[in-house]
Amino acid sequence: MAHRNVRRVVTGHDSEGRSRVVQDSEVEPITSALMPGFAVHRLWGRDERPTFPDDGAPRAATAYYPPPDGSRFMLNTIPPGEVVPAADLDTTAALAEVERQMPGAMAAMDPGDPGMHITDSIDYVLIVSGEVTLELDDGERTVLRAGDVVVQNGTRHAWRNHGAQVCTIVGVAVGADRIGTSDRP
Repeated sequence: MAHRNVRRVVTGHDSEGRSRVVQDSEVEPITSALMPGFAVHRLWGRDERPTFPDDGAPRAATAYYPPPDGSRFMLNTIPPGEVVPAADLDTTAALAEVERQMPGAMAAMDPGDPGMHITDSIDYVLIVSGEVTLELDDGERTVLRAGDVVVQNGTRHAWRNHGAQVCTIVGVAVGADRIGTSDRP
């Protein structure tokens, strides 16, 4: 499945405080043989709370998920069906590639339940196209369709596409503090 680039337009302030387009470029999708059919576009992020005026330059956003006061803006493509990597996949190399492209993402995953993960963030998610099932603890499932939104409050969850078409979701993750570790896998 071919995934397309996403155009990203970034605004900022010039030295006189006037608004300007400071960047107009394309963001390539991140794909992995570990998760065939999936694509992630890391559209923007920062590790600190913003202040304005801002020149619009990219800020540090190294880890895939944000720290407290940080944020991430992503577009995810979820293929239908179960994720089945190729039988001859070099899993060690594939995991290293995911870590390089999405630092820390695999650490949030529940190793005993593929796809389930938990992050220290509040996520605002919009289903853009297709259908996806939000799975929570104890197998609780909610089917979501284009136009539906989810406010994900740092809970353990997975996105599963049981439909027949690719699903596209847009998410904004805002870093949060977690007290205790009861939700950790």
